[in-house]
Amino acid sequence: MDLSIIIVNYNVKEFLQNLLTSLSKAVANLSSEIIVVDNGSDDGSVELLRNKFPQVTLISNEENLGFSKANNLGLRIAKGKNLLLLNPDTIVQEDTFEKLIKFFEEHQDAGMIGCKILNPDGTLQLACRRSFPGPWTSFCKVSGLSTMFPKSKIFARYNLTFLDEDQSYEVDAISGSFMMVRREVFENIGGLDEQFFMYGEDLDWCYRVQKTGWKVYYVHETTIIHYKGESTKRSSLDETKIFYNAMHLFVKKHFASSLLVELILRSAILFRQLLAFLGKQKLPMIALLLDFLFFDLALFLTEKLYYNFRTWRGFPESTYLIVYTIPALVQVLVSASSGAYKKEALPVLRIFPALLSGFFVISSLTYFFKDFAYSRGVVLLTFIVLFFLLSGWRILFRVIFKIGLSRVDKTIVKTLVVGTTQSSLEIAKKLKEKSSSYHSIIGLISETRKEIGEHFGAFEVVGSLQNIQKVIHEKKISEVIFPSEEVSYTSMMSVVAGCQKENVEFKLAGSNLDFLVGKSSVYLLEDIPFIEITYNISQTGHRFIKRSFDIAAGLFMLCTLYPFLFLKKNLLKRNSPTTDFVLEIPKVVKGELSFVGPKENVTSNLFLGKRGITGIWFTDAENKENLEKMDIFYAKNQNIWLDLEILSKTFFLLRAGRK
Repeated sequence: MDLSIIIVNYNVKEFLQNLLTSLSKAVANLSSEIIVVDNGSDDGSVELLRNKFPQVTLISNEENLGFSKANNLGLRIAKGKNLLLLNPDTIVQEDTFEKLIKFFEEHQDAGMIGCKILNPDGTLQLACRRSFPGPWTSFCKVSGLSTMFPKSKIFARYNLTFLDEDQSYEVDAISGSFMMVRREVFENIGGLDEQFFMYGEDLDWCYRVQKTGWKVYYVHETTIIHYKGESTKRSSLDETKIFYNAMHLFVKKHFASSLLVELILRSAILFRQLLAFLGKQKLPMIALLLDFLFFDLALFLTEKLYYNFRTWRGFPESTYLIVYTIPALVQVLVSASSGAYKKEALPVLRIFPALLSGFFVISSLTYFFKDFAYSRGVVLLTFIVLFFLLSGWRILFRVIFKIGLSRVDKTIVKTLVVGTTQSSLEIAKKLKEKSSSYHSIIGLISETRKEIGEHFGAFEVVGSLQNIQKVIHEKKISEVIFPSEEVSYTSMMSVVAGCQKENVEFKLAGSNLDFLVGKSSVYLLEDIPFIEITYNISQTGHRFIKRSFDIAAGLFMLCTLYPFLFLKKNLLKRNSPTTDFVLEIPKVVKGELSFVGPKENVTSNLFLGKRGITGIWFTDAENKENLEKMDIFYAKNQNIWLDLEILSKTFFLLRAGRK
């Protein structure tokens, strides 16, 4: 037998199904076997294998035994002359195995080989060629020197980023997601070291291969895609800690115990965990710091203002440290307990009750600390200033940096579907009709240029595989979908590799066209047949804020812009898109219309809010065929920030002359 493929699966059913589909083509010209070791999955993986892939040898574990133990179970029963450890969240080319077996035949010194591995966005997955984590290499990796100097042979040893990814060469280690080894090597050194639960076992295996005189090679001639980390997403494991503990175990096992290396690796665990925490809490920490600084600014301004109008001479210098520290600290603690600091948002409304609570707390404290209770008038004036400062900087940040906004351009997924067959059309149709998302199908991609400009059903062919990168760039595509049976995996890999500089996600449709697999998630194409009735547009809080904004902004514009544009139209007989927009404002103030809303009041028997004088239907007029979906999307996601974004886009388009 030419090849035995061992796959360890843990709760990645959809990825596994796509891999097995690609393997059926890759082993067509080889005598082979596929062994899947399931590590206690509860997502239906075992049932899938038994029902749809009976030719696969299945070992079903009751629990998660870890990567090493599970692979060893498969290796013990494998019969192939060549053995391959392959992750389930990968896709291989049709010629991958044939090329690697040929490489073994041409390089008799090769004991283990790995191929070029790409991320789903087309970038190289650095773990597919690397060095062993010795003291200096580990220090450069942990300290970030390897990232700062990726082309340096001195600092970038771990991931070998100074080497050309389109050349083949000997390396220390390859990725555990794809490791092909000769049977005689396996029989000589044995399987994976089961001390390693996950991570590090691949480094250890590569090291043991080389200790026996064989070489490990990185082979660039063939490519796979690895989605990376899908199993760990579905577990409660601390991935960072396990990774660095595995590095520590590897060094301890092969380079003897070193106090320096142990210090470096233990520090790395703490440092990486700290970075992970800071990364998740970055926005709350920034907000907390700014609130603290703005509190002191308000206190300073109040002191100077009060000094000019009253006989009070200001805070004594000896109390500055306490006066400018304790009250601000109390306020941020009160704000934190009020939910004013969120990981992905800058709540504005929550700051108001936080300020009110903070005012009463700090005012109460002045009764107990008489030495610092100079004037409750200062406290009151400080909080009045804070009302504008704290809400003001939040609004400014949200508008400028789009923090926490349901951005229209981010939620509209501009999509290309590869192929012109019935399966491609079916995918495009399902995405277009899917009510729980807003996909804008830009068009189809043909295998040849001959079909460009033709229409298949309701969809136009806008490009070919030869110029897909240009189409992605010009049309600002964010998603490309490949039906699994439409194009060859080799062509797919070529497209993904060629578009690595574009900010685009590539997805692969399941063989039954019932799901899409992408780098971020598994996306089901079939909607659950229930109707959501609790849209934002119907919630009391959203309705109150929306109506208040309509009245306030409407009255302001009635007193400023409306008289001039009314006279311009009726006396000067001059009209413009902006004039038509502003002259609708009396209806907004009366409550007949809203500034932002759906094109129609009712769609598909659902009330979607008052009709708007603008909306997504106006700012995204190119997709008029999706009018109903746009209105539903708006009703589900409506909030004041989305309204403000739509209004700003509307005024920009009106200035440009759109009617």
